Formats: sequence, structure tokens, C-alpha cells
Amino acid sequence: MRKHMLDQREEFNSILPEYGRRKLLTYADSIRELAGSFKETEGNQEILLKKEPADRKDYIWQKRLIENKELMVAHLQEMAQIMTGLAEETRRCVPMGERRFKQVAHALKEVDIQIRNLYLIENESGRMEVSLTMKNIRENHLSAEDVADLLSVLLGMHLVSAQDNAFFVGMDWQTFYYVEEAKFHVLTGVAKAVKETERISGDNYAFFERDTGNLTAVLSDGMGSGEKACLDSTMVVELMQKFLEAGFQMEVAIQMINSALLGGGENANMSTLDLCSLDLYNGECRFVKVGSASSYIKRQHLVDRISSGNLPLGIFQKPDMEVVGRTLMDGDYIIMVSDGVLDALSQGIGEDMLSELIGGSNLENPGEMANALLNFCIHQCRGHIRDDMTILVIGIWKKND
Repeated sequence: MRKHMLDQREEFNSILPEYGRRKLLTYADSIRELAGSFKETEGNQEILLKKEPADRKDYIWQKRLIENKELMVAHLQEMAQIMTGLAEETRRCVPMGERRFKQVAHALKEVDIQIRNLYLIENESGRMEVSLTMKNIRENHLSAEDVADLLSVLLGMHLVSAQDNAFFVGMDWQTFYYVEEAKFHVLTGVAKAVKETERISGDNYAFFERDTGNLTAVLSDGMGSGEKACLDSTMVVELMQKFLEAGFQMEVAIQMINSALLGGGENANMSTLDLCSLDLYNGECRFVKVGSASSYIKRQHLVDRISSGNLPLGIFQKPDMEVVGRTLMDGDYIIMVSDGVLDALSQGIGEDMLSELIGGSNLENPGEMANALLNFCIHQCRGHIRDDMTILVIGIWKKND
């Protein structure tokens, strides 16, 4: 058994061998060199643009070409950085004693689970992960979450199944990953109203996990209303989710989405971006705003208003982003709204009173809170919904130990 445990550690070290790391770093260097070659040609073209243009159309075309190459350079550099980060990613294997391994193997065999490899891994954040290769001896439909509960008891730590795991443990060998349970849990609520002259809302939103223990909320308001606004805001939300889940840095993802909106030519439209990324391990959250309405953090009856003064995506070649960080506590709420909500309030009491309205709410369920705020706005504008309205509410609570 001791030799088996040593073999396990050797196998762990070969998950990304030195040859593989060097290959990834070589690819990254090649991509950086390609980005550098684009920069060199940019410098030559910028010298030409400083001269008096003989042809106005040719000047505009050359200028746009330079701007597109700048975007290409940024994208290539980001790809190289992702490869470098993957190659340099470190994990520390925590040795497991022979007796403990036998206990886990025996306990899982009692529920018809056979294991082959079991690793305790400390990730870069200092949190523990478990990698377990196993299969079902009999078809008993044991889920990955059932195994997580067993491992939590056997290993003395609160574990949950990673989001990429299969739901059930199958009859073939398969590797499952388990991570420490986050300190906080959340509930979300949404309320929407469509502009009275339209059938479809120009607002779109999404809640998703970039990584285990992270919740990201994205809200986009397509400028105008109807189907065209909906298509633009849908593109912003869907691309943002795909880029972030793929590992792109937030700033680069926003730049690429902005380029996609600009690429629409005369048919292009503008869209706002309101993003909140919440770390459920420590309660840290980050707001990223591009032309969006104010967001709010409710702590009992106190309200923190987070505003931005920049313009939406799809206007300038380089979008202006405002980033704000906050630390949340047990029982806090995050409220994100589209412009239509503030427009509705401006017909009466004014948007400055929204903070007071949120602070005075005694509702605890995020869905009920979102609906109550929306109903108040509709009542305030006397039922005339002049713009799409969307309200997202996220409630965060500390888990009981």
C-alpha cells in the first residue's frame, strides 16, 4: 500500500510534465512575437498618418486599420498570458497516510464505490481540493454530491462537487474533483417589465459561476427598445459569459465585446454593461460598469450607491470602464437595475429616492424584493412603462458551520 501511495504522488506530478509546460510557454512566446510584429507595422503606419493626407478616404481607412491591429495585439497578448498562467499554475499535493487512505477506500466500498487514486491538493488560494478516480461496482445511481457528503465526513472538511463533474458515478473509471465549500451562499431574484409599445425587452441578464465559489451577475440594456436592442444586449451578456468562463481577463473581454458592437457598422447599436463578480469564500465583490445605471448594496437599512459616469459600449474604440470593490457581510443584498427603472422614478419622486426605498424595505426574499421595487416604479409612472425595466437582487448569507 505504501508503494501504491508513492505511485499516486508520482502520477500527480506528471499531470502537467515539464515537457508540457515548456511547450505551452513556447507557444505563448510565439504568440507574443506575433503581437510584436503587429506593433512594428503599427509604428510605421502611424508615421505615415502624421503626414498631410492626400486622400481623406485613404487616411480614414489607414486609421481604422491601425485601430483594428491594436485590438489584435491586445487579444494575442491575452492568449499568451492565459497559456503562461496555465503553464505556471501550481498545486501542492498534501500527503495522505496509508491508514487514512484505507479508511476512505473501505468506506466507499461499503456503498459500492471502488477508488483508484485519491489526492489532497492545496491550490494557489490555500484552499483544499480533492481529486478522486472512482467507479461504481454496481449500478446504484450514487451522485457526485452523495460522494461529497461521504468525503466531508471521512476527511473532516466541508466539500462540494466541482461544477464540471458528472452528476452520477458511472460504471467506468472517471476522475471527480471536490472543493472546499464556500463560506457564503446566495439567492437571486429578478423582476422585469417591457416597454408598453414593444413585445420584447431590450434588457438581458445572466447569473453564472465562472469558477466554483464565484457568482457573476451581468445586466445589459440595449439602447433603444425592441428586437434590435434585445439582440445587442443578448450578444453582450452571452459573450461576456463565454469569455469569462474561458479564462479571459475582464478588461480584455469587455474590449472584445466593444469591438463586436463597433463592427456592426451603420447597423451597430450601443449597449450598457453592468457586472458584479462575487467571491463566496470571502464576500469580496467587484462591480464593473460601462454606461450602466447605479447599483446598490443594502445592509439592513443602510444603502451604498455605486454609480458610474461613463458611456455605453459601442461608441468609442476603447471603452471607459469603472471598477469598484466592496466587501459584503451576512444578510447583505445587491440590487442592479436598468436605466428604465430610474427613468420611471424620474417621473415622480426622482431617482435619488431609490436608495431610501431600498433601505426601507423589510423583505428578505430577493424575488419578493425585486417585484416590490418594480411594482413601486410602475405605480410611480402611473402604469405607463416608457422603457424596459429590469431589477436583479442578490441576497448573501453566511452558512452555518
